[in-house]
Amino acid sequence: MPIVSRGFHGRARDARHKLPPGQYETADFPVLSAGPTPAVEPDEWEFTVRTEEGAQHTWNWAQFMALPSDTPTVDLHCVTKWSKFDTEWQGVSLDVLLEDVETSAEYTLVHSYGDYTTNVPLEDLLDGKAWIAYRHDGEELDPEHGGPARLLVPHLYFWKSAKWVRGIQLLDVEERGFWETIGYHDYGDPWREQRYQGD
Repeated sequence: MPIVSRGFHGRARDARHKLPPGQYETADFPVLSAGPTPAVEPDEWEFTVRTEEGAQHTWNWAQFMALPSDTPTVDLHCVTKWSKFDTEWQGVSLDVLLEDVETSAEYTLVHSYGDYTTNVPLEDLLDGKAWIAYRHDGEELDPEHGGPARLLVPHLYFWKSAKWVRGIQLLDVEERGFWETIGYHDYGDPWREQRYQGD
């Protein structure tokens, strides 16, 4: 008598829960930062998109919160090798924020309170790929996780999802951000294990 019944091919693997190369799954949400946590109150926060021509589009907290929001559930992959599945967020899509912005730029430099920066190609922020997130797991975003608002770009390593975000600069020529200038990969695709320059 066969051990495995005819027609049984094992359990289907959920494609959403595959780990990129070199990663391990965690239920925790580790806190990693390049410097101290800035104290940014919502009534002091604003977000600015500056085009390559110098035009500025700015939202204060009240204006930002009045924009339509999404509630994406995404997997996170950190360059330090942890991955966390099915994280729940609320935020404003970059498609909404850039809808009326005229630009021919291909690159962006994301700016944070505390002077952190990271570079992301513009196409990686559009078409439902990125948000300015202000809630996590149904709660206001804690300061140590980037509150009051952070960039969320889940298809790239998590250092690209800048905490305490305050603006995006649109650029014709790529400019490296904080971690990229000290050897981290310019793009950071976890599925290609692009951790460092040359990967």
